[in-house]
Amino acid sequence: MIEIDINCDLGEGVGNEAFLMPFISSCNIACGGHAGNKMTMSIVADLAEKYNVKIGAHPSFPDKENFGRKLLNMSPEALYDTVYTQIMSLKTILGNKGLNLHHVKPHGALYNAAVVDKSVARTIIKAVNDIDSGLVLYAPYHSLSAEIAKQEGLQVMYEAFVDRNYNEDLTLVSRQQKTALIDDADHMFEHMCHMILNGKIMTVTGVEIEVKADTFCIHGDHKNVLNNLEHLVGKLKENNIEIS
Repeated sequence: MIEIDINCDLGEGVGNEAFLMPFISSCNIACGGHAGNKMTMSIVADLAEKYNVKIGAHPSFPDKENFGRKLLNMSPEALYDTVYTQIMSLKTILGNKGLNLHHVKPHGALYNAAVVDKSVARTIIKAVNDIDSGLVLYAPYHSLSAEIAKQEGLQVMYEAFVDRNYNEDLTLVSRQQKTALIDDADHMFEHMCHMILNGKIMTVTGVEIEVKADTFCIHGDHKNVLNNLEHLVGKLKENNIEIS
């Protein structure tokens, strides 16, 4: 029996959290940067508690207009302030409910920047460490964010994406490209199983690259996400891969 974690980005205005929660084991709650507010954070946290789903903060560049998917040029001080404030806003809500914050996963352009930009990665990790050094960082394998987090004493869970295609350098194919997204549930299953069972990812160019993944993300705003997730989890269980 193999056990894996499936995470989902939630609280982003889609409103499908109650349907997705039974199929996942951790969630990343938007906390005001690209989406979300105190009410949505509270609602999603209650659902996570109901379904025993681990709760993470999903901070981003403060850019709701572009849904956090545009790279912003921010000073380290300004970036620290917004990341710290976003995580703390969720942590405070959870504390009032007697719930714990488990992890942090940056969103969108901030996530991608932290993979390759040492200053951005260090700023995020400092904010996380200052809040709670026991938090886990979700970050890609072979990323600066993962390497620096480990150097600074943070626990890291390597993350891979079930519904996204990869380039040969393990970066995600740009959403500007038609090949960025994986929409077919069977393709998602094959994509994911290749990583779980073989430790490799098939890139968009057909080249296999070594990868490690502890948690797998499927986007909550992805087309047909509920049907795809339900199908995916069913196929995983058929193959003795449990979600935990």
